[in-house]
Amino acid sequence: MADPLLFRPFTLRDLEIRNRLWVAPMCQYSVDTEDGVVGDWHLQHLGGFARGGAGLVFMEATAVTPEGRISPRCPGIWDDAQLPPLRRIVEAAHAHGAKIGVQLAHAGRKGSTHPSLPGFPEGSVPAAEGGWETVAPSAVPFGDYATPRALETAEIADLVQAFVDAASRAVSVGFDAVEIHAAHGYLVHEFLSPFSNERTDEYGGDLAGRARLLREIVRAVRAEHPSLPIVVRLSATEWIDGGFDGAEAARVTEWLAEDGADLVDASTAGNTPGAPIPVGPSYQVPLADELRRTGALPVGAVGLITSAQQAEGILATGQADVVSLGRPLLANPHLPISWAHELRAPAAEALVPPQYARARF
Repeated sequence: MADPLLFRPFTLRDLEIRNRLWVAPMCQYSVDTEDGVVGDWHLQHLGGFARGGAGLVFMEATAVTPEGRISPRCPGIWDDAQLPPLRRIVEAAHAHGAKIGVQLAHAGRKGSTHPSLPGFPEGSVPAAEGGWETVAPSAVPFGDYATPRALETAEIADLVQAFVDAASRAVSVGFDAVEIHAAHGYLVHEFLSPFSNERTDEYGGDLAGRARLLREIVRAVRAEHPSLPIVVRLSATEWIDGGFDGAEAARVTEWLAEDGADLVDASTAGNTPGAPIPVGPSYQVPLADELRRTGALPVGAVGLITSAQQAEGILATGQADVVSLGRPLLANPHLPISWAHELRAPAAEALVPPQYARARF
């Protein structure tokens, strides 16, 4: 392949990214101090992806408030004390030629849970063990998790400001982009979905009301940071009739373009336990294709993309503008370098760190 799309540069607002193979945010549940301050694990984990040749590395869901964490062991960006180790991570990524972003998140009713790691129990963490009261658009629990408290209308403005403040902290340590997490059943997705949003105020009801929180966050971050690339991750379907679906996600994508977002990352599900998800190779790519056909914004594809030919095909057929990987990169952080050589990309040799020149990619 003379010049595969996967390894051509991609521009996000004014940010030039060396290729279109990105790292999806992946929770690590590895903040041992339970104060949101990341340690050496995150430095090595994220730095390895940058060294491995990815274009843009996204750090996992990083909470904008203490109660916005998924678990007590999740990272945060609500306090300046959390910034020094994040700056080290940014510097490491840049030293390896990658760009790096952070996923700004609030877990909503799926917060205060045990880490999703071997050896830990499942479900909500009791207050006696360091858990906290969760909040959501409505007092509707997720499965067997603790019932959340419905947010008062007046509290929502504080949440929007928490996202803006988190974005400002991200910019202050050098992150190149932010991703607003509006997927996988966490707070912003909970507002988008009629399954979890039973509100009767301006943040509920029809799609315009359910999308209001997301739009206010994007507009507020854009107003504060005119040049910052903003990605939004959507669960573009819940795989259950009557839920937030592809048609609604397409309309939201059009609104997000008006609000100042730069790209939509099309994932699915996470808000309804037991949803019949048709897992298989590229199973989420048709949703990316549906959003991209609106013409409103560039779109990223994710979900069981496991080969170089598969990833290149998604771009070559116009189903997405970029491709993000998760679990394949956990198995091999240097997969982008390997795929660049497999596709004979002109950029292949440039992705190899000099120290690894003897490696056989």
